[in-house]
Amino acid sequence: MALRLYNTLSGKIEEFQPLDDNRIRMYACGPTVYDYGHIGNFRTFIAVDLLRRFLRQSGYAVNYVMNITDVDDKIIRNSARDGVSVKQYTAKYEKAFLEDVEALNIEQPKLVRATDHIAEMAEFIAKLQKKGFAYRSEDGSYYFRIANFPAYGKLSKKDFAGMEDGARVDVDEYDKDNARDFALWKAPKPGEASWETSIGPGRPGWHIECSAMSMEELGESFDLHAGGEDLIFPHHENEIAQSEALTGKPFARFWMHARFLLVEGEKMSKSLGNFFTPRDLMLKGHKPSAIRFLLTSVPYRNQLNFTFDGLKQAASNVEKLRNFQSRLTQGQFPAGAPENMVALAVETTERMKAGMNDDLNTAQAQAAMFDMVRKANAAMDANQLKKDDVPLLLAVLGKFDEIFSVLKDDDAAKMKRIAEWAKAEGREKDISPELLDAVRAAQLSDQQVNQKLAEMEQARRTRNFKASDAIRAELAAAGIVVENTKDGARWKRK
Repeated sequence: MALRLYNTLSGKIEEFQPLDDNRIRMYACGPTVYDYGHIGNFRTFIAVDLLRRFLRQSGYAVNYVMNITDVDDKIIRNSARDGVSVKQYTAKYEKAFLEDVEALNIEQPKLVRATDHIAEMAEFIAKLQKKGFAYRSEDGSYYFRIANFPAYGKLSKKDFAGMEDGARVDVDEYDKDNARDFALWKAPKPGEASWETSIGPGRPGWHIECSAMSMEELGESFDLHAGGEDLIFPHHENEIAQSEALTGKPFARFWMHARFLLVEGEKMSKSLGNFFTPRDLMLKGHKPSAIRFLLTSVPYRNQLNFTFDGLKQAASNVEKLRNFQSRLTQGQFPAGAPENMVALAVETTERMKAGMNDDLNTAQAQAAMFDMVRKANAAMDANQLKKDDVPLLLAVLGKFDEIFSVLKDDDAAKMKRIAEWAKAEGREKDISPELLDAVRAAQLSDQQVNQKLAEMEQARRTRNFKASDAIRAELAAAGIVVENTKDGARWKRK
């Protein structure tokens, strides 16, 4: 079964076939680094990360490019307000974005920055002007003439037949149905950053940035363009118009858009007090693995209701997977050839792949994995799991984690870095007791914990229970939970 994806351009689910053999070229709109990214942003970034991982697992070579928008209206406004350069202003938030990407186990794509490609954008605009799709206003700004591109609206499916020819809009983001000639290049204003280029001084409009950079990195036509659903209009509609007007070729064959999320049933907004960044959640003591898992629990094209109960359940589900892996790797099993687990491993693998092939149905893939965990745990409890079953089950779990990436238990170290960041930012009051527990759990290395566990076991064998209990208490104070199982003591970080 081949991968089938919903294509916003066609409005239907289609079989995904790359333009060039088994090599896939894909582009995603990345962050605008004027502030910290919120969980809605990261739902989209994680969805594209899952797609990339699944494509690679399916045997494709993936060239994945993401832009960093480090110049736009908000950045220009905020940097001027703070009296710093654009580069100085955006450096802080770009660094934070990359740290959040690492915390959430998002594989970093090739990153391209708008400010590194200003000259190429100016040349792009000059070519559009030469072909009659762009014009210069009296102040030195350049606009795209929508009336000369009859296919305008084909992505958003909006009817722009009644729009006013020649009416212009200067802001990057505007009302959903406000289709007007949009700014490709903005003339300089007093106190604002600008660049000297072949078409005069100024700065690029937001939309031209992605067209110029994606085509430079991936060619005039490529396989897939992704982003959040809020970018369909005007941003992606404008990208198509200016790109196809220049080349006369299809821009991106597939368009993938992730849905907005709700928070506790309401639209996320600062005014409602339900606006969260990954950092906000980690400061409350929630593990990054749980955040990632919750954001993948509902297929990207369905609306996710992000709740704190759901976040706790996601943490519990991650713990089940890690405990299952631990049981398999640390348990003692009778010798013997694999029996029922062979069929279970094959069935689980097929169900996971079928789910992901079905427009990245992550819920179906996760359900298949937890069915396997439940059945295999029951077999272990009944002492029916054979030694030769273990590699089969671990291989399936590994395939799952190649995509969902939650098994590695490094949450405590990541949360320690968030605590250090909060202190540097003067936000000590936002550090929760739960985060402090996680920070304590990061103070001992795995090797040190295992050494202390071995000492505790030795003390128990010599019936020195006072020493054994003291070590257990020491580990507990350091955020390490020790569990006794039939196969011996097992530990985990809080």
